[in-house]
Amino acid sequence: MNYLEKYGYTPENIDSKVLAVKENLSKWSNGSVYCAALGMIDLTSLTVTDTPSKIASMVEKVNNFHSVYPSLPLPASICVYPNFAGVINKTRSSKDIHITVVGGCFPASQSFLDVKILECVNAVKDGADEVDIVLALNAFLEGNYEGAAREISEIGAAIRKVNPEVHLKVILETGSLKSYENIATASFLAMEAGADFIKTSTGKTEPAATPEAAYIMCECIAAFKAKTGRSIGFKPAGGIASAADAALYYGIVDTVLGEKWLNNKMFRFGASRMANNLISALEGKEVKYY
Repeated sequence: MNYLEKYGYTPENIDSKVLAVKENLSKWSNGSVYCAALGMIDLTSLTVTDTPSKIASMVEKVNNFHSVYPSLPLPASICVYPNFAGVINKTRSSKDIHITVVGGCFPASQSFLDVKILECVNAVKDGADEVDIVLALNAFLEGNYEGAAREISEIGAAIRKVNPEVHLKVILETGSLKSYENIATASFLAMEAGADFIKTSTGKTEPAATPEAAYIMCECIAAFKAKTGRSIGFKPAGGIASAADAALYYGIVDTVLGEKWLNNKMFRFGASRMANNLISALEGKEVKYY
């Protein structure tokens, strides 16, 4: 299938469009945007040294956040490996904090489909209400779009049997897709296959998120909405750390998708360092809370 023809989309003048956002960055470099971005973060810990006590400690910092910063928003979710979903579920004090897991044999997505499905299903049974999986590049890069789409749709169907309200985010790993056309094709494929969000990167490969990839993905979300009526969320992740980064990606979403996407139901940041940097920008001094 030629997804670009189907949706009438070609990635054109992307570099100049990104440059235009950068040249107008002062529009989004302010406390209002920083505060909004803080509430869009999936606060993340994805290291080989993660332990139940380490994850519980991170959750307690979220639980206690308003006792220190009562006027600032909590993160949208806490993002961990699938085996820690239950730790968050037992430790969080507010159900408003979503439980996000990276599933499907993250970050490489190199395993059997039934293994990927089982991992995601078990995490949802343990309380995860958001599952981030990686596009099967072993199929996509071979031109096997049907196989790549089938994995997304089967994982989505399996987790929604456990919780019909669960959100599926599909990571495109845009730095490995090489071309703007591939990024666009992967975006449409993932959305058609049932993604509720499309996400740039795992943060485990280079390059990770780029504003150019983000711009293309947002244009694809707009084209998909125009053709199908479905609104798909966007999540930049990987290498995003500063308040300036937050302003740039916020500006891209605002420019391409508009106000309806400027909330944490439609727009997330996959970040950990960015939380402290945003709080620092808002407080006017260095903060290392998380």
